[in-house]
Amino acid sequence: MTTVKAAAIYARISSDAEGAGLGVGRQVADCEALAERLGWSVAEVYSDNDISAYSGKRRPAYERMLEDLRDGHRDAVIVYHVDRLTRRPIELEQFVAAMDAAKVRHVRFVVGDSDIMTGDGLMAVRMMGAVAAHESATKSRRILRKHAELAEQGRPNGGPLRPFGFEKDRVTVRQDEAAVIRTLVERFLAGESLRSLCVWLDAEGITTVAGGPWRTPTLRNLLRSGRIAGLREHRGEVVGKAVWPQIITPQTRQRTLTRMESQTASGRRAPRRYLLSGLLRCGKCGTRLFSAARQASRRYVCSSGPDHGGCGRLTVVAEPVEQLIADAVLMRLSNPALMQQLAGGTSDEESAALAEQLSDERGRADELAAAYATKAITMAEWLTARDPIQARITDLERRLARVTNTAALDGLTGPLEVVQQRWADLNLDRQAAVVRTLLDHAVIQPVGPGQRTLDPNRVQAHWRV
Repeated sequence: MTTVKAAAIYARISSDAEGAGLGVGRQVADCEALAERLGWSVAEVYSDNDISAYSGKRRPAYERMLEDLRDGHRDAVIVYHVDRLTRRPIELEQFVAAMDAAKVRHVRFVVGDSDIMTGDGLMAVRMMGAVAAHESATKSRRILRKHAELAEQGRPNGGPLRPFGFEKDRVTVRQDEAAVIRTLVERFLAGESLRSLCVWLDAEGITTVAGGPWRTPTLRNLLRSGRIAGLREHRGEVVGKAVWPQIITPQTRQRTLTRMESQTASGRRAPRRYLLSGLLRCGKCGTRLFSAARQASRRYVCSSGPDHGGCGRLTVVAEPVEQLIADAVLMRLSNPALMQQLAGGTSDEESAALAEQLSDERGRADELAAAYATKAITMAEWLTARDPIQARITDLERRLARVTNTAALDGLTGPLEVVQQRWADLNLDRQAAVVRTLLDHAVIQPVGPGQRTLDPNRVQAHWRV
């Protein structure tokens, strides 16, 4: 028998639905039995669980084994089958080259009992590798076709984790989580940031379906998904109605998407410590004031320099001006005439109608693009027809965004004492959203001689209504 002092066993399974690594364990047992028959001493088992060898994704254990072989720490390899080593012919050739460079002369497989370090053995393994690659490609095509068919029927795909808001069958709504989703959507449309909503979820002990804490990207994906609106998505696009019930309406989802898109377009971050971020202007030069913290206080300042362009000659302490604006906002919220004027046509019926019109116009744009793609119309005809459609889409998006923004005022009208109590219960994100709905901006005039407290006359508010 050949003397092998430090053999490596490599095992891999591409899909571990049980999560117990049983498939890898069975491979290892058979490889150890082969090593015993050959009289080889096994130094280490390298295993990649639930990682495909066809997708090209990194396999940490595989890479570490190659390093150990290259450095001379291992002198042989045992694998259950060539498709456990790789399903890509090019990667098989790279493995053979790596073995040649490391001067490793012994690579054996349990199934086929081939040694690729011999000419006949390498030819046999290459043939098996080509078959494995063909099988993977065929399987991939079948899976893609199956997913497309399920999407067309509005049925769900499988997966290791159930979607938040639904049971394991991916169709039955889990009512407690559905209530959480509705609350999240309402609070987001009312002006709260995704970050503050993640903080709230963690404080309430509400975890993701994987049992972990919420993160902003995870929450964004949940609120963007067509699934919660009873829509079936495929490759990121809505393809029709789903077989499961909706948790929120498609119109509400459209309002959510519109707010997310407006945040992306403006690049504005939700305020954290400052109620009036972005809303104050310098009374000397007219530029926007920036928030700036000092050791003893928070301030809004006019900053000079190329990045800000202000005069650098005006500062106001944050708390007094924030309290002044907040009091004025509460007075306006308690004024029925002003609230009726602001609300105007911002009913749920209007938002639903706008969302439906927007969907229709986007559908026309898609149909027009498809007509050009199939050469049914010329480029000139496409451009001529596209511009008015795009103009209508832009206008509808703007109008829907306006409707969405007024959601910040939900539940905040009534007698002054009631509004004051409700205001006190809001977090800073929601308060800032309310202010932005009512206030376009406020100009801060320079301080007068001998003034040590904020003179209300220094603050000139420019209201939206």
